[in-house]
Amino acid sequence: MYRALNLAIAFLIEVAALVAFASWGFQLSAAGWVRVLVGIGVPLVTAVVWGLLLAPRATFKLPMVAKLLLKAVVFGAATAAIIASGGLVLGIVFAVIVAVNTALIRIGNLDEGIGR
Repeated sequence: MYRALNLAIAFLIEVAALVAFASWGFQLSAAGWVRVLVGIGVPLVTAVVWGLLLAPRATFKLPMVAKLLLKAVVFGAATAAIIASGGLVLGIVFAVIVAVNTALIRIGNLDEGIGR
């Protein structure tokens, strides 16, 4: 149950990152077409990169260090997007949840065997 809970939280964090990117994009102080392009484009590109490189059944297998660094970039950018959208406390809470969840999954080796 511990494993399933942490992996479910990880999935929700990934979805929350996409929502954060979309929200940030649609709130930009730019022309309407730019907001739509960024609000849809950034989450879409992030999802494609995640599927190709970071998902359990990713097309390209990366070493664990590279995966963790790329996840840090994605989640760091999502945290920045939340804060830029006016959610300072929410951004901090998101970053803490990401850090704790990632640490628990890696320390417990909870993602072992997923996607095989």
